[in-house]
Amino acid sequence: MPRNQVVQPSLETVRQVLSAEINTPNPPNLVPLCTSISAEFLTPSSIYLKVSAKSESKLSFLFESAPTTETIGRYSFIGADPRKVIKTGPGHGAEADPLPILQQELSQCREAQIPGLTLPPLTGGAIGYVGYDCVRYFEPTTRAGMKDEKDILKVPESFFMLFDTIVAVDHFSQTVKVITYLKVPQVLDDLEKAYEDGKGVLQRMVDLLQNEDVPLPKQPPIAPKQQYTSNIGQAGYEKHVRTLKEHITQGNIIQCVPSQRFRRPTSLHPFNIYRHLRTVNPSPYLFFVDCETFQIVGASPELLVKAESGRVITHPIAGTVKRGKTLEEDETLAEALRSSLKDRAEHVMLVDLARNDINRVSEPLSTRVDRLMVVQKFSHVQHLVSEVSGVLRSGQTRFDAFRSVFPAGTVSGAPKVRAMRLIAELEKEKRGVYAGAVGYFGYNSVKQGVQTEGAMDTCIALRTMVVKDGAAYLQAGGGIVFDSDPYDEWMETINKLGASMQCIASAEEKHLQDPRQGADPEHQDGNGSREAVEGQELGVPSESKDRGGLDAVLRDAEHQPPAGQAAHIELAAG
Repeated sequence: MPRNQVVQPSLETVRQVLSAEINTPNPPNLVPLCTSISAEFLTPSSIYLKVSAKSESKLSFLFESAPTTETIGRYSFIGADPRKVIKTGPGHGAEADPLPILQQELSQCREAQIPGLTLPPLTGGAIGYVGYDCVRYFEPTTRAGMKDEKDILKVPESFFMLFDTIVAVDHFSQTVKVITYLKVPQVLDDLEKAYEDGKGVLQRMVDLLQNEDVPLPKQPPIAPKQQYTSNIGQAGYEKHVRTLKEHITQGNIIQCVPSQRFRRPTSLHPFNIYRHLRTVNPSPYLFFVDCETFQIVGASPELLVKAESGRVITHPIAGTVKRGKTLEEDETLAEALRSSLKDRAEHVMLVDLARNDINRVSEPLSTRVDRLMVVQKFSHVQHLVSEVSGVLRSGQTRFDAFRSVFPAGTVSGAPKVRAMRLIAELEKEKRGVYAGAVGYFGYNSVKQGVQTEGAMDTCIALRTMVVKDGAAYLQAGGGIVFDSDPYDEWMETINKLGASMQCIASAEEKHLQDPRQGADPEHQDGNGSREAVEGQELGVPSESKDRGGLDAVLRDAEHQPPAGQAAHIELAAG
């Protein structure tokens, strides 16, 4: 990076802004500094590998929004070596609602608003997850049923990292923005030194990014074709379906979403799993979060809740068909989805649930359905998607909006509280990250003493793996309604996990064929490393001969499909 690299805002602008704020209540204590370089030879994965390798800890993250056939996410975000970690849950931290803890922490960070400075939606703040089991704090009536659940994964109930330096890839302008925060000194006479310190952080990050070497993950030897084991098996899941249908018949619930978890041993480096998942299952929310003792790898299709500029948004998804092999078949399948009475009825019910959730924290009459049952096309499937939004009511915060929506009806059921109680009664195990939320809460900004909440963007932790102690844990469920067939519902969970299961198998196969993909970085030259990473970024995965253990799951099925119905696993993202 040239030493005359442009940094925004200038020292003079910072001085003017802070001088105007110094006598206001709650003056800013952070000022964003930003510089940009070309993204021509950089990808989100290569940036992540460079940044995380130089981190003092393994704590790091990569957030992406992969292309679909219709849209592309503008930004990818990367961060490593957070200044602080906040964990909650038994054995990890406070056994309490994590949101007030997070809100209190973020309220101490007040970012100055700089005139004319345009920044990405995430420039710093809290990045991590809220696990499904936090519902016991949001809805106390569920607590009794959840207190005796087994904790198989033993991960925190919530986990957030606080970052003051973020790398943002702007795919629209093909630039990489590096953002860090100047800590406002108590005496403005010390401002120049603080500004130079901030410039130094930017300089070191740019130098790191412009270094050609890409340290690929160290990959231990691989034992391929390991088998998946379910925590309840096909018979157990089908029993859950029949039990829930009885509750529906009795009028206790309308819908419920039970799940099953699979465990699959693997020695793959978790980031190598992510690199393959993003090609097998590109999704609106792609994420890799390294929590040091475990990693979260995900490709979620569904927004949970987003808050920005006083507006809250959620996107209910329900109703799925596969993609067609031709444009004509694709549209025929889409029309069948639009016309499906069962899918439409289930979808409308979840839209009503989302409206109720949003309405609780919104201004009267501001809640609206912006899109209703639009077919959205993903790499492997087509979904019915709606959008519900509202204007956040005075006195309500983004944390109130999160609490109102969490967990989504698509992973719990309706009525939501009764469905959650039944889930606890049937599953008897903590869900952990699955069905919770992954995302970020940005720093608040302040101008003339008035604080404005930072952005919030969270997705539902679906199509998400937890990699811990040499195994990948995958979990999926399905909405049970009056006319659900137990075998079909079991198969739906297998179908939903298909892309993730195939991802692990194809990644293992690729690394066996080409060990250089995960060789020790000390034995890599810079150009070769970069080509390996970028090939993974841009390449289309070949069909793996090993279908990820899916065939073994079917062979072991205790109940076969009805006569004349072939057992079929569709490697779907949905």
